Amino acid sequence: SSVQTLGLEVGINYGQIANNLPSPARVSYLLRSLNISRVKLYDADPNVLLAFANTNVEFIIGLGNEYLQNMTDPIKAQNWIQQRVQPYLTRTKITCITVGNEVYKTYDHQLWSNLLPAMQTVYNTLVNLGLDKQVTVTTAHSLDILSVSFPPSAGAFRQDLGEYLHGILNFHAQVKSPFLINAYPYFAYKDKPNEVPLNYVLFQPNQGTMDPNTNLKYDNMLFAQIDAVYSAIKAMGHTDIEVRISETGWPSRGDENELGATPENAGLYNGNLLRRIEEKQGTPAKPNVPIDIYVFALFNENQKPGPTSERNYGLFYPDGTPVYNIGVQGYLPELIYSSATTNNGFSICSLLALAIAYLISS
Repeated sequence: SSVQTLGLEVGINYGQIANNLPSPARVSYLLRSLNISRVKLYDADPNVLLAFANTNVEFIIGLGNEYLQNMTDPIKAQNWIQQRVQPYLTRTKITCITVGNEVYKTYDHQLWSNLLPAMQTVYNTLVNLGLDKQVTVTTAHSLDILSVSFPPSAGAFRQDLGEYLHGILNFHAQVKSPFLINAYPYFAYKDKPNEVPLNYVLFQPNQGTMDPNTNLKYDNMLFAQIDAVYSAIKAMGHTDIEVRISETGWPSRGDENELGATPENAGLYNGNLLRRIEEKQGTPAKPNVPIDIYVFALFNENQKPGPTSERNYGLFYPDGTPVYNIGVQGYLPELIYSSATTNNGFSICSLLALAIAYLISS
């Protein structure tokens, strides 16, 4: 039977800390056959950028934290952009550069000090090269930059980050770039499973929580986290900066102490989240602004350090088969890389579209 792909507006994080992943050319086929048109990288891998040439897939590329000091030097920043970005722009759609990732999680005060100057230098270099209308500049933060996340209307940044974030927010307002946050309700559940209802973090039916200051009701934690970030930004004097989720996901496996890391929960989290995206839902405080999300991650990455969960966030195994079913048991076709099967391939989008179409029809 033919399946109507619903064109879900979701991005995917394409991490590569693994020694068993398919080639970028095969990944390019996989994602296009699955209708995914937005990809976030953690570097500017030329093999990936070449593999996606002339595909209309939009890329966020990354400058790792190890580059920040160099990027405060205009000459080094220009060399990097001219070597790692400019040659690919004519055929590959690079729309954003993330300068650093979760810098404030490092507690490296030199990195903290270098972040804004690096962002400014990269942006000024793009302006000088006439590329600033094509490529924007931002950075991605972990959610622990907040000191208060609930109720959402009381959201506030950590006091020790105030002077740094003030400058970064001014930069975003000036250049009109989004504020990126990596948000994982999974961590809140894992740390306090007796206090955080599982249905609330999985977008399942639940009683929800009420913000006593606004009387807005939240039926899931992710939307509450997004609104808390908006409140923290507003508390620093800005109301015109868009918040986007640069990472969110749920692990399908974990260690004994990583409660909730199961294929079933991962399928519920990502499947229910994608339905919200398909419905173009906004948060309670921003109902007319559809959430903008990059799911983490495309593949399980077998060389990531840390607990077992870190190696099990993928939607797919490296051989292209889904790690778990999303919504429709036993109805997900195998992914085939042969060029003869272009019209029969599936990706996260069409897998989720299958789930949504099934749920709608039933």
